[in-house]
Amino acid sequence: MKEEVKNQVLRLKAEHGITPGLAVVIVGDDPASRVYVNNKKKACELVGFKSEEYALPEQTTQEDLLNLVKELNNKQDINGILVQLPLPKHLDDKAVIEAINPLKDVDAFHAVNVGKIMLGEYDFLPCTPAGVMEMLHAYDIPVCGKNCVVIGRSNIVGKPMAMLLLHENATVTICHSRTKNLSEVCSKADILVAAVGKPKFVTEDMVKDGAVVIDVGMDRDENGRLCGDVDFENVKQKCSYITPVPGGVGPMTIATLMKNTLKAAKIQNNL
Repeated sequence: MKEEVKNQVLRLKAEHGITPGLAVVIVGDDPASRVYVNNKKKACELVGFKSEEYALPEQTTQEDLLNLVKELNNKQDINGILVQLPLPKHLDDKAVIEAINPLKDVDAFHAVNVGKIMLGEYDFLPCTPAGVMEMLHAYDIPVCGKNCVVIGRSNIVGKPMAMLLLHENATVTICHSRTKNLSEVCSKADILVAAVGKPKFVTEDMVKDGAVVIDVGMDRDENGRLCGDVDFENVKQKCSYITPVPGGVGPMTIATLMKNTLKAAKIQNNL
């Protein structure tokens, strides 16, 4: 995916003199956010984007953050704006997301873009769910008619993930903290997507033999090592496909962000 974006960027530069630009805003010093932002910067360099980082102090006010977003909305050479979540508790992330121009919202979190995803007439898809779909397509894993279970109902992963599976004719169940008989529901899934944010939450007894297991989690285990929401070592024996953590979904999220930023540059330049 990154190679494909890189080739298209070279063409855009050669034929139209356009270099896509991505602005990443990070507030405070959350270590996980810092890792993500650094990875996004590296990916921008690799594909040939112009990349701008705005690292703001923890105590930044809502007004200052909204002013920065407004400024970036008006910058011609910035095609994508990404405000790294989570924001410090005193800031209203909804208001910040709504302030981003929907055509520069390369995370696809703005209400306009969320509505378009519901209708199936979207410009951009949220990076993680879209990355998961790319992976399923790349390995020729059919989605149509399959029984899919998504654990987690966040606006960032759970809900849009369910929507994208539904658009490809899957039968989708969304599970969450109030779901009764969670293990039983999960054990019927042909495709199980874990986006719950709890280390090794999905155990062997929750997985059907031969299922496809997608782990969206990024957690730390009891020894402080990176792990996912799935107990990988014990589950991998049972399933036909499983994504590892680290690796797996993470790199797909960043590759999709590059794809969205390229698309934003094309839309804004009427190409």
